[in-house]
Amino acid sequence: MASSPTTDGLTESVAKRKGSPCQQDDDCQDDKRIRSGADLPEDIFWYIHSLMPLRDAARAACVSHSFLRSWRCYPYLMFSEELLRLQESAFSDDERTRNLISKVNHILQNHSGIGVKKLELVFLDSTDVDFSYIDSWLHKAVTRGIEELTLVLPINSNAEYSFPCSLLSDGNGNSIQYLHLSRCAIRPTADLGCLRTLTTLHLYSVRITGFELEYLLSNSPALEWLIMADCKEIVQLKIPSLLKRLHTLFVSRCQMLKVVESYAPNIATFHFWGHVHAVRMLGLLQVKDLEMSCSDQSSILCYALTNLLSNAPNVQKLGISSQTQIRDIYIPLGHMGHPWTLGDSEQLRQMPGHRHDSLKKFEVVGSCYAKSLVELTCHILETTSSLDRIKLDTCDYVGLCASGSGRCYPHYTEQIMEACNSVLAIRTYIMGKVPPTVKFELVEPCSRCPVQ
Repeated sequence: MASSPTTDGLTESVAKRKGSPCQQDDDCQDDKRIRSGADLPEDIFWYIHSLMPLRDAARAACVSHSFLRSWRCYPYLMFSEELLRLQESAFSDDERTRNLISKVNHILQNHSGIGVKKLELVFLDSTDVDFSYIDSWLHKAVTRGIEELTLVLPINSNAEYSFPCSLLSDGNGNSIQYLHLSRCAIRPTADLGCLRTLTTLHLYSVRITGFELEYLLSNSPALEWLIMADCKEIVQLKIPSLLKRLHTLFVSRCQMLKVVESYAPNIATFHFWGHVHAVRMLGLLQVKDLEMSCSDQSSILCYALTNLLSNAPNVQKLGISSQTQIRDIYIPLGHMGHPWTLGDSEQLRQMPGHRHDSLKKFEVVGSCYAKSLVELTCHILETTSSLDRIKLDTCDYVGLCASGSGRCYPHYTEQIMEACNSVLAIRTYIMGKVPPTVKFELVEPCSRCPVQ
């Protein structure tokens, strides 16, 4: 992570210097000479300069003609309130936003626009950003040779800004490897061009339809990582077969999503957060690392028991959790199941027919005293010969133990009681079925947890 960039005085000093960094300047013979007097080629100066954090690079440009020339071709431009040290400012939110825009604008106006490899524009906490500045900065810095592009707009922007896909045409997109867009819209059309080197695509709170996303993916044949979160316009996620390098797929909180349909042959890792019972999932045959999370534990356990494992027969690592989301932070739930007495064992459902002889690790986080948990775990034990490890965490979601306080949080009493009941059910119906070759881990409330 680069250090914070320059202050206004520093950038103004740099801005007063004239001359292109990418052309010969015959007026200054010392442009190729370090202050010590040693001669170095210009490209060596540029390489040394590129290794410096942005703040140090700007300072060097103020004291050296040679570094001034390379400053205007500096390749790594990363801007945020944190990097510009505006978060702890005594100014108001609006004033900090204006300062941020002023600094970024000043630096980019004095950059040649040539040689940029990485551009980060992160305005997460800004109150209002004029989109015309965003357009201007992107058109200045997104040129041939760029490899990484991150654009994170303010929380209150409502994804109103539309990313200009034309920037990635005419060869500008031929070199890009990492693209992260947050809180904007992207409407890829025929002028997008082929993103032949793109390996990672991260879309967060982005307005894009399933058809538009499929078009974008079809123009990204080298894609390896696809990460999507809170993309509300997607109803059907279709992964085309040409994505032969795609190995990791993360999908989180896409509220309108109904179908995940993959034709990519080599997806090995699939993590899904959302309403699993409402989504039809196809094409998971090659998945080895599967993680599912849902706010309703009874639903996710039933889904895993009846559908999930039959659709992913080669899974080796299976993780199931029940969580809810508040402001991008996952906070586990408390009550997640219906009461069940130990005398109900004869009512356990049997799920014959599906074996899972590739599964090596099975983990449930935030488990409760629900019959579906016992049913699913027993099913795994009865149909899996390759299992190495089982972990049942009955209290991770409680955030139980207050380290050093001598007592756990009393307002989690109901959840702790459910965890204790879950432990009793696990000991009664599950532990006796675990083979000696399988490492079994049961996480239960500690001795300090109040139970009444």
